[in-house]
Amino acid sequence: MRITKSVQKLEAYVPGEQPKSPNVVKLNTNENAYPPSPACAEVLKGFDLDRLRRYPDPNFSALRAAIAKQCRTVPERVFVGNGSDEILAVAAKAFVENDEKIGSLDPSYSLYKTLAAIRDVEWSGTPVSAPGARHAAPGTSLFLWTNPNAPTGVLTPKEEIAAFAKTFKGVVIVDEAYADFARWNCLELATAKDNRNVIVMRTFSKSYSLAGLRVGYCIGPEDLVEALYKVKDSYNVDAIAQAVALAAYQDRTYHRKTVAAVVKTRKAFSKALAKRGWDVLPSDANFVFAKPPAPARAADLFATLKKREIFVRYFPGPLTGDRLRITIGTDEQMATLLAALDEMAQA
Repeated sequence: MRITKSVQKLEAYVPGEQPKSPNVVKLNTNENAYPPSPACAEVLKGFDLDRLRRYPDPNFSALRAAIAKQCRTVPERVFVGNGSDEILAVAAKAFVENDEKIGSLDPSYSLYKTLAAIRDVEWSGTPVSAPGARHAAPGTSLFLWTNPNAPTGVLTPKEEIAAFAKTFKGVVIVDEAYADFARWNCLELATAKDNRNVIVMRTFSKSYSLAGLRVGYCIGPEDLVEALYKVKDSYNVDAIAQAVALAAYQDRTYHRKTVAAVVKTRKAFSKALAKRGWDVLPSDANFVFAKPPAPARAADLFATLKKREIFVRYFPGPLTGDRLRITIGTDEQMATLLAALDEMAQA
């Protein structure tokens, strides 16, 4: 059996740990602290099992129409994927030649580097710490811009992204996985009539509490969306996922309520950490990226918290190794974490 050279040397993407115990405080994978809309349960309860013997709608007609209506665009500009990760993988096939590069901010979502390696093309990082002066490396045909950024949570002004896209010759995907928790977003860049190269991508995993379902979508120019459809798997989003995602998407009241709860807790938790001497980056996501006060070290706190069955995320390396990424959970979960940090500081 032959394995390609690119896969042999590939450093696979490492997802956040999924502990088996139900009693842990799980703040490591940016899942929503609240359950999905009750409308999702109603869909599952009344789902016609006979639909499972037939292939699902390959064009996600109902879900696309709902998204297009809400976003004030047309279905032809909407693509739905098996999570945002599939959309990224399809884009890497559709928009990158074998001698071109994939670019992103650095640090950012670590899957971007992995996608470039899978495609056996070069990845190029643009420092996050250079606001207003960001440029893609020569030969880059696909630039992935997470906004708010992960793991920092920092939000880039949409004017800056628009200016970047205007001079960039390739395709810009604005990965807005956390946009619903943010003060603004870049949707208008994707829906603009004169948009030639900007795709805005969203997910149901975060603000809709459907990480276990794997549904994402993006909006962009019709020719780019058509290219994604050419490359995708024939039936990439199953019938149950389409139906449940539609129900969650249409329950705007519940969605606004849970998003507001997360934002409120994020603000309170950020202030609580700051009072304890932590350096907390301003976050517009459902997590914070924070540096503990000396002499505490992020790596040590990560390990100690894990022993206490409190899971946060630690990214080793020169750009990220001095901080912890902490998902915003319920008020009770954040209080448990703060109490543990206080005990550890006094030990």
